[in-house]
Amino acid sequence: MKIKNSSNTKNINNPYRINSEITADEIKVIDQEGSLIGTMSVSDGIKKAQAASLDLVEVSPNTNPPVCKIANFGKMKYELQKKQSDAKKKQKIVDIKEVKMTINIGKGDYDVKLKHTKDFITKGCKVKISIRMKGREITHREIAEKMMSDIIESVSDFAKTEFNPKLEGMQYSVILVKC
Repeated sequence: MKIKNSSNTKNINNPYRINSEITADEIKVIDQEGSLIGTMSVSDGIKKAQAASLDLVEVSPNTNPPVCKIANFGKMKYELQKKQSDAKKKQKIVDIKEVKMTINIGKGDYDVKLKHTKDFITKGCKVKISIRMKGREITHREIAEKMMSDIIESVSDFAKTEFNPKLEGMQYSVILVKC
């Protein structure tokens, strides 16, 4: 035998109170066409909803008196769920790809890294270019700065910088986005 929880708190999946879950003494009632019927007791509102073979749904509990609507609750819940899934589909997730190199990289490797950068940007990703300096290489920061300016110049026809290059510890980095 299952015992039903009779608390009047709102469920996570159900943000509305319906029919006998409404706790207010008096409510404003809106009919299924959207016009205001008036202020009445909860029991009278439930009777009007049952006469139309629908539910009494509390849509605005924070007003005084609370506003309830006569509606098909199953349909209302379905439309809310559909609206949430549409919003989830429309959101865009931007990936950040990272291209790492050192200040003593070879010409061929440098060209490959730039080619990968171009591929990532044309696919719509942001690209973080990181030039790492190891050990005493940090004393030659000007080499990293010149290398970064060369990279920015060579990708300027298809990408732009999101912010100016900055030194973070032993790493000089910049984020590139599509023009």
